[in-house]
Amino acid sequence: MPAIQDAEVPAQSIYKISERLYELCQSSESVSSLLAEDPSLSPGEAWKKLFGHHTVDGCSKEDVRHIGKGSLDPEELNRAKACGNWGSQEPSDLFLRIYHDALCTLEDDLACGMVSPSLMGSCGTVPLTILSVIPDIVRHMSNLIVRAEKEVYLATNFWQNGVASKYITNAIRELSRRAGERGATVVVKIIYDRGSPKQLLEPHYAVPESEYTGSAVGLPARREIPHVDLQVINYHRPLLGTFHSKYMIVDRRVAVVQSNNIQDNDNVEMMVQVEGPVVDSLYDVALLSWHKKLEPPLPMIGSPAAACAGQNTAVDPGRRPGETAGGSEETLARRQAGDGTGRVDGPAKQDPTNPHPLDGDATGSNYRQHQDGRKTASLPEHTAEDPHYDATLADEIQRVQASLRPRPGETPAQAVSRHLNHTVNAGFGGDGPPSAADDAMTPYVAHAPPGAPVPMALVCRAPHGPPTHGSAANPQNAAWLSALRNARERVLVQTPTLNAAPLLSAIAEACERGVDVYCYVCLGYNDAGEMLPLQGGHNEATAHRLYAGLSAGARPRLRWYWYVAKDQTRPLVASTKRRSCHVKLLIADGRVGVVGNGNQDTQSWMHSQEVNVLVDSAAVCGAWEDALRRNQNTHLYGALGARDGVWRDAEGNEAEGATGVDAGRFSWFRGVVGAVKRVQGTGGF
Repeated sequence: MPAIQDAEVPAQSIYKISERLYELCQSSESVSSLLAEDPSLSPGEAWKKLFGHHTVDGCSKEDVRHIGKGSLDPEELNRAKACGNWGSQEPSDLFLRIYHDALCTLEDDLACGMVSPSLMGSCGTVPLTILSVIPDIVRHMSNLIVRAEKEVYLATNFWQNGVASKYITNAIRELSRRAGERGATVVVKIIYDRGSPKQLLEPHYAVPESEYTGSAVGLPARREIPHVDLQVINYHRPLLGTFHSKYMIVDRRVAVVQSNNIQDNDNVEMMVQVEGPVVDSLYDVALLSWHKKLEPPLPMIGSPAAACAGQNTAVDPGRRPGETAGGSEETLARRQAGDGTGRVDGPAKQDPTNPHPLDGDATGSNYRQHQDGRKTASLPEHTAEDPHYDATLADEIQRVQASLRPRPGETPAQAVSRHLNHTVNAGFGGDGPPSAADDAMTPYVAHAPPGAPVPMALVCRAPHGPPTHGSAANPQNAAWLSALRNARERVLVQTPTLNAAPLLSAIAEACERGVDVYCYVCLGYNDAGEMLPLQGGHNEATAHRLYAGLSAGARPRLRWYWYVAKDQTRPLVASTKRRSCHVKLLIADGRVGVVGNGNQDTQSWMHSQEVNVLVDSAAVCGAWEDALRRNQNTHLYGALGARDGVWRDAEGNEAEGATGVDAGRFSWFRGVVGAVKRVQGTGGF
């Protein structure tokens, strides 16, 4: 890939915020606010009423060559700043530049951002990040669900009946029980994309109870959850407009955005919890995704998260993982007694003479130590077969970290392997060396208790069904491109797949410009599907092609690694289904991050509906980088050779089972097979 020529770089950005878009961003109008005024409208009708008269104009949606290029004058940067509600913290120039470029894609099509313009730029806090296997993520989702007071909205790409889904269905049953005890009913909306011929006529297909309670999905029937009002939508925009979004919003106060589907596999995934005004932005996305009339309406439609400033669930990350603040003897007694349907486990008091209560006793069990010297109630693992719900986030963290302590006869490294194996790879071992204490695997990462919320923005994309690349210009893609084109020092990208042509150009440009670009990619992830025509090609071919196209001076600045699991010393090909990584994250210059659903492949760039959050915080991004280091061995063992972009071990052998740089003449046939597997739910997403 040739280095970009100076003549191709405009001195000034060609993108400007129009007066029309400026006014829409400063308006108080949004789909969610209109529905609060008139619940009889569907979200689709509300959008049409607010924004349907705005005509589409601007450049071709296929043209993203100049996004992020050229300088912005201070007036235009201030104009971008005025188009968001950032709270009391000043956005950085890098954040504002990325936001500006993402916002300008709305000039072509307001709907491509999947959020009302007035809510695209916001602020919020990040109390928790999870970087671990799917059971750890659905454990947290289940705890949030059972704590719901009014409503739960859950969005996922693929829902598959299994162990992961059972955490959720158990929680819905427990939610109904708790709601019944207080004489209430909780509204639950679930939207997924399972692919159905009925979507040819109605993309937002309302799933009947007889279908969602079947063996493929396994949601509870109404008679099982009398105090939950459940409604389910199966959404796909034919042919290729996949609903790839993955998030959950509880009581319009807490939201989680994640990389994982609700299914059982070997992936390590990432979830980020956000609170504050940004939850209102995600709520707006959720309404627009639902599109149809909400029957029944969401109870919190008139109660914005922004009206509850100061409420958060943060814990103190300064404590060693697992250490929590004090709690009541009443909750301890309730936890020990249990209720037979899903225990609520209360906090224990920290003993200053034993600062590491999760280190266990001589038998290897985990316990809570009290200030008076008593030991009570071990911390059994919260599983799909034996639920143990916690009352607070601090207690959740303590319980999950306890599961990583070695059991009798187990080494610390074997405990990590057990955790990574969870439900799909029982007994599979690793060859990784023991980790130092400050590098121990930490699935739940508690962020510092927030002061003021930090600037955030939603950088999403709408689904595009036709098999063309006519939907490249959107906030998601613009944010990624602008981050690469405006970073000054380094960019880190972790993704299961990387082959989108505009991104590859931006990576090459950044390396030639003197920026270090770190790419953490999963070897062999969805190789078959990526070999379909127009899908971009498999990861090995992409890495080789990218290295080959760089100048000699730029080549060392591309740091491409295959994902290596925390218990391994070499990458394992994803087709083995032993150790894969599905994290989607970009961090520019260590302070601006983009986290969410979007992969760096052609499908996510050109077709799928994605939800991502742009975050302006060196503290949060630093914690993410540290978590990546602690929870995988990619940086230690995954580096490709800069000469040819191929991984080899110390003996010069390539990874066992890898496709190789050249997939062969019949790679298209493998692509067809991969596409079928995706529809069946057995391929990569």
